[in-house]
Amino acid sequence: MPLFDESSLHAYKLLFYALSQIPTSHYLFSLLILSLAFLYNILEFHFFQDLFSGFRGSSVALTFNSSCSLYDDVVSKCKVLHGRYLATPWLSSPHIQTTFLHFFGRPPSFNYRRQLFHLPDGGMIALDWLIGSDVWSAILRPVLSCLYFVHLVASGGSLYMNNAISKDDSTPIVVVIPGLTSDSDSAYIKHLVFCTAKRGWNVVVTNHRGLGGVSVTSDRFYNAGWTEDTREVVSYLHHEYPKAPLFAVGTSIGANILVKYLGEDGEKTPLAGAVAICSPWDLLVPSSKICVHGTEFGKDIWSRSNIFQMQCSLEKPEAKLLMLGV
Repeated sequence: MPLFDESSLHAYKLLFYALSQIPTSHYLFSLLILSLAFLYNILEFHFFQDLFSGFRGSSVALTFNSSCSLYDDVVSKCKVLHGRYLATPWLSSPHIQTTFLHFFGRPPSFNYRRQLFHLPDGGMIALDWLIGSDVWSAILRPVLSCLYFVHLVASGGSLYMNNAISKDDSTPIVVVIPGLTSDSDSAYIKHLVFCTAKRGWNVVVTNHRGLGGVSVTSDRFYNAGWTEDTREVVSYLHHEYPKAPLFAVGTSIGANILVKYLGEDGEKTPLAGAVAICSPWDLLVPSSKICVHGTEFGKDIWSRSNIFQMQCSLEKPEAKLLMLGV
């Protein structure tokens, strides 16, 4: 018995004929809809969820000890923590938000004062400072552009600390610890630094090993559990500027490092206060989100992006020699 009899072939002919009568524009439109649905899924958009909720956003969930004085003194007075969060509708995707900030973050324009800090094991990191008085130079740059340009050329394009802060200065100092593969030049870090310094505080970004344009000079790299570099920097700043209150802000993996350091040192830390932003409390959760349970887009793009940026740090000549034991 043949697979297709005459009546079956006739039915298929009619079907193909009907399909051929559909305008090409309709096929293109259907392809566009399928493509948008595909992108909506892999980019993890939540626009329609927000739309169906009337763009009211969701309440901020707080976990706290009701008997803790910190809640009454700080959290209860922070209005943003008692409001609702709604992502910008056309940026209602975590991937689009990250990409948009990277390319269109429009960080404030200013120059850090760089301090190369040597660690006990032979490592070296860059401490990038923005002191309160430098903020006005950045704000008035259009007016003083000629003078500022001459100053930068004379200093080789960089500003250095050179005792810009006296040992008796009592201006608060904020230590900023960036996230994974981020450094002082990242858009979100520059926004945080500038807004803090604009209020009169001195800010220093402690770049991770191998980042901020500084080569790896030891056989140790940074990770989410390595708190020794933070401990050394905080101890140094406390000794160098004993009258200045010290505060710290960590973002992402930097927040994890900061919280771990605080837990290890407890009341011995010289920090007067600290803020952890987007801390990955359980590192297995974000790791599995990107590498295992996330969408193929997240697993492929972000894993490759992070690995590429780490390779750029480790592929410097000095890092290669250290890995070879030279």
